[in-house]
Amino acid sequence: MNSLERGDVQLSKTIGCAADLAINGAPPAFAEPLHVGRPNIGSREKFLKLAGEMFDRRWLSNNGPLLMQFEQRVADYTGVKHCIAMCNGTIALEIAIRALGMTGEVIVPSYTFIATAQALAWQGITPVFADIDPVTHNLDPEAVRRMITPRTSGIIGVHLWGRAAPVEALQAVADEHGLQLLFDAAHAFGCSHRGKMIGSFGRAEVLSFHATKFFNTFEGGAVLTDDDDLAETMRLMRNFGFSGLDNVIHPGTNGKMVEICAAMGLANFDYIDTVIDANRRNYIAYQHALTGLPGMRLIPFDDGEKNNYQYVILEIDNDCPVSRDQLVAALHAENVLARKYFWPGCHRMKPFRELYPNAGLMLPHTETVSDRVIVLPTGTTLAEADLRTIAAVIRCLAVVA
Repeated sequence: MNSLERGDVQLSKTIGCAADLAINGAPPAFAEPLHVGRPNIGSREKFLKLAGEMFDRRWLSNNGPLLMQFEQRVADYTGVKHCIAMCNGTIALEIAIRALGMTGEVIVPSYTFIATAQALAWQGITPVFADIDPVTHNLDPEAVRRMITPRTSGIIGVHLWGRAAPVEALQAVADEHGLQLLFDAAHAFGCSHRGKMIGSFGRAEVLSFHATKFFNTFEGGAVLTDDDDLAETMRLMRNFGFSGLDNVIHPGTNGKMVEICAAMGLANFDYIDTVIDANRRNYIAYQHALTGLPGMRLIPFDDGEKNNYQYVILEIDNDCPVSRDQLVAALHAENVLARKYFWPGCHRMKPFRELYPNAGLMLPHTETVSDRVIVLPTGTTLAEADLRTIAAVIRCLAVVA
């Protein structure tokens, strides 16, 4: 059992041949669903202590002392001047977009979580989808160039799987065309690019601390920036534009992180390295267990950079004896809820499919990758025996198909 708290230990069976698979009539390997990631929980004692102090102060929200401590911890950890904590990552994106004055059209990848595009559309801005690099899965700067129009005001890059987007090339495109550059860093807290922690690239970067992330505050997010004026604007915007008790000086909304979420973040901070170590062990174990299988590869991480390893991504190509969807169906039959991230791409989801019915013609790599990717369970609650069982199911399918 890992050093952090685990949920109930899963019951697994031995997978040795096709007859052992649930899709062929055998009992499922796991009695309860095994999710891609269950919340990582650090020190319950520290959290309860901080929560008790919060109740004693009767200060539950509105820029309390726990929030200020949390923001400073995040800023110090990432090496940026300003952390503006928010109630969730989507609101953080929306506030950053508005603070940067983005209007008209903003170029984004379609291969991302829907919130990246929705944060624009929710504010009347048109997301324009550019294609990705089929190897890195990150936004392709040359594809971005092809999508620029007179209405383009900005670019949102995504550090997918925690691996940095091509920040220098995207910055060059932004500078050349006078565009704002923002990064969705929801996957990349604790990761680095060329030895520099992600957080200070572009005008700002947005984090998510949702319960499913390797580091969570129950629910939450933040914007990181080295720009003093931009930070001040976003602090106003997350609190209705208030400057002082009765003086509203800027348009705003309610984007504040509450004290109990900041307490969870502070309690989890001391366990970041423990969680990352567990994720890395799982990643290496999957590497060893799945090596040599035809048509399958785990997306690699650069050992020269800091990584959080919070996603284990298996890519299935045409040489694999089974399709991605067949593999997902077989894993689901075993109660392993592997996921098809980010299928089918934002451009094929209803709000944007109706806006861009032929977008796929410009997004060939997005469409190919979205049909190939499976995200496997990991995290501190994944037992080594459970991981071996998952790998055995995959190997069995690859061999007998």
